[in-house]
Amino acid sequence: MSNRLILVTGATGKTGRRVASGLHERGFAVRAVSRTSQVPFDWSDVSTWGDALGGVRSVYIVHPGLGSDGAAEQVRAFAEAAATAGVARAVLASTPDDGSPFSRSMRAAERGIVDAGLQLTSLRLRWFHQNFSEDFLLPPVLAGELRLPAGTGREAFVDADDIAEVAIAALTDDRHAGAFYEVTGPRLLRFAEIAEAISRGTGHSVRYVPVDPEVFVAEQIALGVPADWAYGLCAIYQDIAHGKLETVSGDVEAVLGKPARDFSAYVARMAADGVWHGATAG
Repeated sequence: MSNRLILVTGATGKTGRRVASGLHERGFAVRAVSRTSQVPFDWSDVSTWGDALGGVRSVYIVHPGLGSDGAAEQVRAFAEAAATAGVARAVLASTPDDGSPFSRSMRAAERGIVDAGLQLTSLRLRWFHQNFSEDFLLPPVLAGELRLPAGTGREAFVDADDIAEVAIAALTDDRHAGAFYEVTGPRLLRFAEIAEAISRGTGHSVRYVPVDPEVFVAEQIALGVPADWAYGLCAIYQDIAHGKLETVSGDVEAVLGKPARDFSAYVARMAADGVWHGATAG
């Protein structure tokens, strides 16, 4: 049992709750925080930072707006507060370096953590498998149609369980300090292949329909999605369409000593759990 307290931000999110649970199962002292936790933490309320950071040695940083205006500065300020509180290490949920304005903001957040004096491990994450079962792509899957402006581009979709295991290793093992990991799945997939895999796994038809960016944004806004979120999502899909993310890394296997989980294994788990029960019949 370690007495080094580890702070997990975003503890109700896809990776945060897995990191917190995994650390607890391994016997580490964990403070899992969100705006509604016993010790509340709110990125927009600096007055909540001090109590969250008290006694902490390592922190898993998940910022919901990272990449947007002002977020990098907020992360820098948090890192400075963490260093003052005695925190030594930070693991950041980040994104790949593709040269985009979004990516430049992520690099600024990474620099802010290092400049504050913390040992940084940056996890440059790809699209999660769980986006199709726990997040914004679940409703389209249930409706049987993925209408996205991703063309025929490919992405190395990664499982949130692998992300969590890599994060836990980085938070608890000094060998990962200073590392920048490209956290990907084991192979590149097109959205058409994703739809086909889910269709096979559920027995219901899910199809991928490539649409123009303007059509996607208009449809999202019509569904009630805020315009800035719709445009931001569209830009990320366009990165996939243009092949900016068509790379696979072996970092998950290098850190964990086992291959990254494949999308087919994720589909089998979700189908067995009934996550997609009620999907539109083909």
